[in-house]
Amino acid sequence: MGSLENYDLENNGENNMMKSAIDHHHHHPSDVVKTRESLLRTTSQMDVLSSVRFRVLRVFLANVRKVIFETKLFVLFPAIPLAFVAHWYNFGRPWIFALSLLGLTPLAERLSFLTEQIAYFTGPTVGGLVNATCGNATELIIAIFALHQRKIHVLKYSLLGSIISNLLLVLGSSLFCGGIANIDKEQKFDHKQADANTLLLMLGLLCQVTPLLFNLHPTNIPIADQISVLQLSRASSSVMLLAYVAYLFFQLKTHSQLFGTPEDDDADNEELEKETASIGVWSAFIWLGLMTILISILSEYVVGTIEDASETWGISVNFISIILLPIVGNAAEHAGSVIFAFKNKLDISLGVAMGSASQILMFVVPLCVIMAWIMGIPMSLDFGLLETSCLGFSILITAFALQDGSSHYMKGVTLVLAYIVIGACFFVQRIPFDESDINNLGPVGNAVA
Repeated sequence: MGSLENYDLENNGENNMMKSAIDHHHHHPSDVVKTRESLLRTTSQMDVLSSVRFRVLRVFLANVRKVIFETKLFVLFPAIPLAFVAHWYNFGRPWIFALSLLGLTPLAERLSFLTEQIAYFTGPTVGGLVNATCGNATELIIAIFALHQRKIHVLKYSLLGSIISNLLLVLGSSLFCGGIANIDKEQKFDHKQADANTLLLMLGLLCQVTPLLFNLHPTNIPIADQISVLQLSRASSSVMLLAYVAYLFFQLKTHSQLFGTPEDDDADNEELEKETASIGVWSAFIWLGLMTILISILSEYVVGTIEDASETWGISVNFISIILLPIVGNAAEHAGSVIFAFKNKLDISLGVAMGSASQILMFVVPLCVIMAWIMGIPMSLDFGLLETSCLGFSILITAFALQDGSSHYMKGVTLVLAYIVIGACFFVQRIPFDESDINNLGPVGNAVA
């Protein structure tokens, strides 16, 4: 009845308008037809505009629900506006650092989600390149701001910590959880993928060891040694970038079958074929840009307040840079790798953890050296004896754990305990940093830059 009444009211209203128009035009039939057509056209235009507005609103609300609320880390999103408020009203630099660090955690996880959505539309090749570019965007943005503020030690330690975290913490917890969840079956994976990543990591380790050896055995002309270290670091960085490009071509083109998902059974294949994107491609790009802007702002807060947080909390800057920052930046990789290990898909877990470590060591680190060279900042690949040794042992213990192509929870326990030992090492290390002595170059810094 209600709908009929509305229909009668609408028709009566339209008839009254028609009657007034007819009376105004002296009941000419052609005028009546033109008036009725104009009224119908106006009504249809209003309906189209109304439907467009409601459709845009529905799409926006659906995207907000997918991007913001469909993650278990959405409870940390309020830390983002609180970090802005703390910075605006100068609540205290340690508070700004803590809130920014909490806010970066869900943003890093959502950034990975958005790159996966884009990969549905771009295909595996371009999607892989997008993931390679945005997978470690948090670490790269933090490194850029640290480089801009000439905090070379924060830059080096955060990148080093991210590599070690992926190899020991992320991969170790994945092997442990996968081994416990599938304790009644033997877990197998294709070791060819792990071999390719291990070779790449060993090459990166060689490029970092050679500048270290120059500083361990100085000649009688220290300035010449430092210039040689910088020249060697820049040449090695170019080689590392070339090797990473070759690795991408190897992974995405010539030997993509080594990095694909194993076909366990028909049910898994049908499930993968049914998977579709949750949001549109343009919506994903818009959200990706917004998340990147927020990560950039919070990363600037983190880099600018890390020393104050260190002094207030009584924790060394190197521990914060090597342990805390990488845990935040690797939140997405950590969660995804563990989930796949639970499903007994270790090839994907290995691709996530070791692929991210290779990406940082062979792409982000040399890219920062080249960018520093362009900016006139003397940054070398010498990360220090203790730091390089920890990196080398992390790569070796991971290579030995994956050499036979099988896994059990004891391997995961070993990797995680190795990470705890390295974390304890940097926790007790108390070395003051002199900001005027960038990269330990002393008076040669300005001359070389």
